Amino acid sequence: MDKGTGLRPVIWIFALVLVCEGRVVKVPVGPLVHVEGQAVSIRCDVSDYEGPRDQDFEWSLILAGDKSLSLVSTFDDNFVDPSVRDRVNSGDISYNKLGDAAVELKFKKVRATDSGLYRCSTPSTDSFISGNYQADVVLKVIGDSLKVAPAIPKSAVSEGESVELQCNTTRGFAEHTFLSVTWSIRKGSSPLEEILTFGPDNKIKVGRNYTQRYTDGGLQLDLRGGGFYGLVLQRAKPSDQGEYVCMAQEWVRQGEEGRNWRKILEKSEEMGEVVVTPTELQFKVTLTASLNPQSTSEPTELRCEVLDLLHLQDGRLGVTWSYSTNTPGDVSQKKITIASVNEQGALIASSEYQQRLDSGDIAVTRRESNIFVLRMLQTRDADMGSYSCAVTAWKPAQQSGWGKAKEVQSAPVTVQWTPKIPVLRVAAHRVREASTGGSTFEMSCQLTGQNLKNPGYSVLIRFEEILGGKSRKVLSLSQDSVLQLEEWSEPSRIDSVVLEKTGQLEYRFRLYGAQVTDRGFYYCDVTAWTRDQTQDWIKAISAESNKIQIAFVHTGPVFNISIHSEANNVLPGDTVQMMCIISVLDASPNTGDMAFNVRWFQNTDRAVENGVQPLISMDRWGVVTKTGSNDTSLERTDQHTFILSLHKIQDRDVGEYYCAATPWLLSPATGAWNKEKDLISASSFLFIKIELWESLKMPVGYGLTAAVIAGLLSVLLGLAVAHCCFSRNPMHTPRPRNKLMDLEMD
Repeated sequence: MDKGTGLRPVIWIFALVLVCEGRVVKVPVGPLVHVEGQAVSIRCDVSDYEGPRDQDFEWSLILAGDKSLSLVSTFDDNFVDPSVRDRVNSGDISYNKLGDAAVELKFKKVRATDSGLYRCSTPSTDSFISGNYQADVVLKVIGDSLKVAPAIPKSAVSEGESVELQCNTTRGFAEHTFLSVTWSIRKGSSPLEEILTFGPDNKIKVGRNYTQRYTDGGLQLDLRGGGFYGLVLQRAKPSDQGEYVCMAQEWVRQGEEGRNWRKILEKSEEMGEVVVTPTELQFKVTLTASLNPQSTSEPTELRCEVLDLLHLQDGRLGVTWSYSTNTPGDVSQKKITIASVNEQGALIASSEYQQRLDSGDIAVTRRESNIFVLRMLQTRDADMGSYSCAVTAWKPAQQSGWGKAKEVQSAPVTVQWTPKIPVLRVAAHRVREASTGGSTFEMSCQLTGQNLKNPGYSVLIRFEEILGGKSRKVLSLSQDSVLQLEEWSEPSRIDSVVLEKTGQLEYRFRLYGAQVTDRGFYYCDVTAWTRDQTQDWIKAISAESNKIQIAFVHTGPVFNISIHSEANNVLPGDTVQMMCIISVLDASPNTGDMAFNVRWFQNTDRAVENGVQPLISMDRWGVVTKTGSNDTSLERTDQHTFILSLHKIQDRDVGEYYCAATPWLLSPATGAWNKEKDLISASSFLFIKIELWESLKMPVGYGLTAAVIAGLLSVLLGLAVAHCCFSRNPMHTPRPRNKLMDLEMD
């Protein structure tokens, strides 16, 4: 095969692609039908073009004989025809660029004379001519000729009869437009309720509360033609009583293939009131939500109204309010009674709602003889569910009292919303840097809250010596603007911290005279509060800010602390002395004066960190404070040596002793005292020495004394017994001394 012959089909295909591809100008599918006096916009798009991204457009009205009337141009102000220049200058006719490749022609109030063929053109920016550079669309402007003439041949019927609703419609233009007719009813003060709609596509749409009735044949259409539309309500009920409205709407199709409907005109007329006379005692009860909450804590008000009340005469009405949770369809709902009003008008509350009714959070009232109201001042998340009211009619009994004539249950009303979770964010910013000891540090905390109703905020400043370490509370500002020092109890520095509210959602923390011990991380701990119905604060949510660091370089001297005891094993009653020695390293001539706050502790693990009171202490002014029960004293022998004396040692003095010191430096530059970090010494143990004689002399002494006393008591007791027994014996007669020899001789 010849090579030229083989390439020829490819060239033809490529040429065909070039011819098929090219610029595309597109306008809506017409005709576009609008009513006189309406605002109209016609869109024009261009695609598949070459050249600049931003394209220009021209709009023209095509007249008879292929003449055109220039309207607007995006690039040539002189394009406008003089006959329409006034309308263009006034803005009645204008254009609006919707993008680089789209524009719309706009009429502020379209006129009937604006009907015609409109052309959108785009100047060529392509390297060769291809595609289309203009597109046409027909605009039809019709007059407001739609009229509605409703009628009810018989407006008063008895229960069970039929009610016919007639709606006659006329219009001056029928081409390309379609009609729909809607019948609605207004019952009392309730909003308009749709019954049935016919059209515009000959389809029927039934209102939500009339679906079953239409299915059962209780609603029938009468379409005789000639603009006559009729609706027949079979077997009228007392609930059919009300004001009826007929609304006619005119529609046009739009979009590709006319798939979408656009309403161009609407007219509605009141047909009049229909009265349905019941054949027996009738109390229809409607329940509406006059206040429906959209979020937590908003009020809820339910209105239970008795309509079309007939044949009650001198009877009375009572009501019972009930609640049930929203449960899936296959789960039975448990109905809970909230409260009821009996025939005497007395309120009877259930045990579940007694407290809320007593506090006034829930109120059950009667506004009129036939209207009952349930109101919740602050609706809770747990209150979401279905509510209903049951109205009871009472009639005087033949003998005395009241008898129940009838009870009518309302349809349920759902109180439901999507709970909004409160959100709180806190951002901390450094306002002033503490670059050296003694300087001022300032930090700002800005709050951002969502889903919080009239919140109050409490702010707590926290401090961490190391990031993520144990936090310490500095001071706080409550939601009632009460400032309180928390764990900032140093008497000389009470006024060195300040927290104040500087804006609606901004708080400032300042620390004057920053010390070495103040170095660390500071942040805001914020809590949002809302008020309940008793105006008490309820915690809603808490959040912490990011952490701002004080980290100036310490250039002062370095301190060390040690403890020394000359006698760790002493006798009871002795006096023991322990020395707390503070050494200073790297001190410069410009260091200035220094002072120390010294504290002694006994038998307490990490007493300094745990806030335990010391045994005895001396502040930097030399004032000694004794807090323990031991017989102790503390004196300073030189600037860096502090001696603890334990007098008359006893068993309770046995244990571990150590000292803690806080150095203070006087700045020569500022004249302010700067606090250094706490120093803690090693431990020293105190024991009591007890020798053998010392351990035995007291027991032996006590034993000898007891033995002597016991012996003396025994002798005295024996003498007493002997004297008593011999002096009183009648068989014994003492022998006289002068007869002693005679008796011996005998």
